[in-house]
Amino acid sequence: MTFGLLGALAAAACYGIAAVLQALGVRRVASTRGSQRAGGGFDGLVRDLAGQWTYVAGLALDGIGFASSVVALRTLPLFAVQAAIASSIAVTALLAHWFLDVALRRVELFAMAVLGAGLLLLALSAQPERAETASAWLRLMLVAALGAVLVLAIGAARVPARYAAAACAAVSGLAFTGMGVAARILVLPDPLWRVALAPVALALLGYGVIGLLLYAAALERGSVTTVTAILFAVETVLPAALGLALLGDRARHGYAVAAAAGFICTVGAALALAGRAEVPPVDAPTTER
Repeated sequence: MTFGLLGALAAAACYGIAAVLQALGVRRVASTRGSQRAGGGFDGLVRDLAGQWTYVAGLALDGIGFASSVVALRTLPLFAVQAAIASSIAVTALLAHWFLDVALRRVELFAMAVLGAGLLLLALSAQPERAETASAWLRLMLVAALGAVLVLAIGAARVPARYAAAACAAVSGLAFTGMGVAARILVLPDPLWRVALAPVALALLGYGVIGLLLYAAALERGSVTTVTAILFAVETVLPAALGLALLGDRARHGYAVAAAAGFICTVGAALALAGRAEVPPVDAPTTER
């Protein structure tokens, strides 16, 4: 197992734990905001979430997970890293089962087995190597696209309440896609401190902030199951396609079918487990769904 794959799995573990903590924090905020939950705006949402230790702890774990994913993206293709990160839903499901008494059905246990098989196929088929050096126009497009994603984020927060959760989740997935691509093409300068001045690094930070805000807004506005499914679909499939088309990502020679099967199994199982992202109220009894 490569160091990069270990980084991807560590990121999945951190994101899986963080998802539980953030969902609990957002749920508590939503219960206090009452009728304003769908229209309180980002300012009020950020202020309220900052007072929830569970959400703040989740953010800290997100930071560790992000650092781990950056390590993975330095040497592994986007399709492998993003699919591995999608497996974080299995971590969330197990935590909900162990600590919140949420029952796991046979179909979900089967999905976890399929997810494990998919990760194994990805580990065998991913070609460890650095991405091809991104051209100047690609770096420019990545930075410019940040403005477009910001506009979409503002628009998603203002759509009718019925569609707000789905819109915020989709734009959050776009933002995390930009963050993954930026991490893949980022060139670390010498001395290292100059990375803070690199446009790609600044874009990476911007994409991350937008993604986190839209994810929190989506959780506040709708079902965690729907939000998670949309987010995973966008932030795994789109980066994989971009990596294969623009960044020179590829599977090991002779392992293209195994890589495709691993990606489909991992992402499909993650989507099947999306319902386990629904964290029950802390003080309410849990039942099998």
